[in-house]
Amino acid sequence: MKNKLLLFLILLSGPAARACDICGCFMGITPYDNQSGFALMHRYRIFNGYPLLGQPAQFRPSGARVFAPSALNSDEGYAHSHRGDPTDFEAFRVVELRGKYFLSQRVELNAFVPYVMNTSQINGLQLNSSGLGDVTVFAGYHLIRAIETAGVQSRLIVGGGVKLPTGDFRRVNEQGRRYPLLNQVGTGTTDGFVYANYIGSYRGLGLSVNGSFRVASENAYRNSLAPSTAVYGSLFYRVPLGDKWQVYPSAQLFYEKTNGETLEGHLTGEHAMHNALLGPGLDVYYQNFSVNASVQLPVYTMPTDHPASAGRLVLAVGYSFKQTKYLLHRRK
Repeated sequence: MKNKLLLFLILLSGPAARACDICGCFMGITPYDNQSGFALMHRYRIFNGYPLLGQPAQFRPSGARVFAPSALNSDEGYAHSHRGDPTDFEAFRVVELRGKYFLSQRVELNAFVPYVMNTSQINGLQLNSSGLGDVTVFAGYHLIRAIETAGVQSRLIVGGGVKLPTGDFRRVNEQGRRYPLLNQVGTGTTDGFVYANYIGSYRGLGLSVNGSFRVASENAYRNSLAPSTAVYGSLFYRVPLGDKWQVYPSAQLFYEKTNGETLEGHLTGEHAMHNALLGPGLDVYYQNFSVNASVQLPVYTMPTDHPASAGRLVLAVGYSFKQTKYLLHRRK
């Protein structure tokens, strides 16, 4: 149980691989031993402040709610026109149902179903959009599984998957003008991605490093997002509290890079990102149940004429169960 929980750290609060949150390709890897399960996760990502104008980024600017917008779907006359207003912000929230199932001891299948709640406020005018987002499915193969020598454990998972265009990407204002891509709850694109996740630990101290790369197709408007790269790292320590409780404090780093939106195959200059965020995490496990929390604040933000990355928050609860039977059986 101790070894399984050590590898279980990155189930929720520290998902090991993430393409950029706002482009609908959020993914997570949960490489723990023979434990299928499900989880409910809330994510909050905030952008505000214009660094080129010397405006500081705030994790919770005035008018931005962490868990839900003031109205799920509303338009106050919003117009996408950045002019340096210090009250501008973009808040992206997702409540996501996650499921994992091991097809064999080395092959895992994952599915994420998100409910998206976006808010953009520019020049004092606000737009809220909410609804079912883009569903993600992916599979991973455990190249190295539960290796232990002199207290050292390691695990390597590689895999890939797709983000499906299930979310609405055709919403328009009263004048019939389509909202910008990132104000939609879906992208209308089919994205493919690959990832690799390595976890190593020595007794109570562990390190998880994950890298992913994503490419997207064009939607019906020939609108898309440029290829993105994301790296996630977590340095954690196991604190046992009796036989049933496990606590894992951690330091987590999140790095993302993308050249932003494209239209008809050309970059538009909108929403390019090159950010690094750092912050603490805490994971608490009681038998098969888990509660997880993490927050990261910017340590580097590429200056642009758009609101800057101001931080991200993840909260989750989960349940896992011991799996003894598999759909795929090893030949004798």
